[in-house]
Amino acid sequence: MKSPDDIARELARQWNNANIRETRLLMADSWPLKISIGRPRSQVINQQPDKIRQHFQQWRQINIGEVQWTPVNYRGAAASIEAPVYWVLSKPSEWIEASGCKNSKHEYQQLLTIISQVDPIFHPYFVRQKRWLAKPADEVIKAAKLALILTPGFAQGVPLRSLGVANTDTKFFERNHLLIRQLLDIRFDGLASRLGLEAFLDAPDDSHHWLLVTDLDGTLLPFKQLRVRDHELVTTPLPADKILIVENEQCLHLLPALSNTIAILGAGLNLSWLQAAWLSSKVLAYWGDMDSWGLTMLARARKYHPELSALLMNQALFNQYQENKAVAEPNPSVNEDCTALKDEEQEFLTALRLHEKGRLEQEFLPKEIVHRALCQWHLSIQ
Repeated sequence: MKSPDDIARELARQWNNANIRETRLLMADSWPLKISIGRPRSQVINQQPDKIRQHFQQWRQINIGEVQWTPVNYRGAAASIEAPVYWVLSKPSEWIEASGCKNSKHEYQQLLTIISQVDPIFHPYFVRQKRWLAKPADEVIKAAKLALILTPGFAQGVPLRSLGVANTDTKFFERNHLLIRQLLDIRFDGLASRLGLEAFLDAPDDSHHWLLVTDLDGTLLPFKQLRVRDHELVTTPLPADKILIVENEQCLHLLPALSNTIAILGAGLNLSWLQAAWLSSKVLAYWGDMDSWGLTMLARARKYHPELSALLMNQALFNQYQENKAVAEPNPSVNEDCTALKDEEQEFLTALRLHEKGRLEQEFLPKEIVHRALCQWHLSIQ
């Protein structure tokens, strides 16, 4: 004999079972769902009538689905007793409502939003993979639409961040690398995973964290530009007193000539190489996007080098160009540790997270503004 709460807990547990979710959400013949309540034993009826009355009252108050009552004959009873024996739910929304679980309701609504806007070929995947329900639904939907466009060799040698397909921003592939790869696996029988996403799309492979090292002095390195793997920088000092770290290598054309200075571009979130001992004797500066992730990367860099200067990343500059240059940040950093930021940078980060258009990518700053800021930094440490 089960109470509504007993069954509700079981329904909530079932939501977390991928096989059950797939069956009930994608197979129409799995409905209606008929759940046995169980019949009270004669001993309980005779010895605990108050318990039976309470049990019956609980089921009379249920207004989700249909509670089926059946006359039950008991030995020694003068007449049959109408007892609740089945709870019948006719559709998935009743299952979720009957579970009484707030988290299940939220995830169900997220899932409905996603599968209503993505191709049916992806429905089983999203129903089974609850991990994506924690991401913003519009981000997941955009990834699914992108996965319908991409084909083998699509990039034709262009970096993924520069494709600009389906109205995606430069960090979209970085944020959704696994999701896009697995969606492409569905379309192409696992080929994207077997080859790797970059090889599948014919894009440069960034998995080795190649960094672009640029001689802004012009006399310090044998070449103007070098590609170096991050782990090699840990043990190989660069011959410059001033090191400029730039989040995105697409900003290379914005950098001025600076004596005794080398720039390292394209690190993104990969900043662990900053632990290199030889960097402690250098003067360091960091320039990244004015968005929550840019400030997060600055905070990571500051953990290794608290004295590091931040360039072109402040509220005043953002205010100056936000009207024409700023866009919405699809997936702001929220739970990252940014305690290494200075007070004014913390305030700027908070403002960006709350801003409707809290992203101003460094590539879109005017060249003269970038030159002025970098030259001022350079002169201040002569």
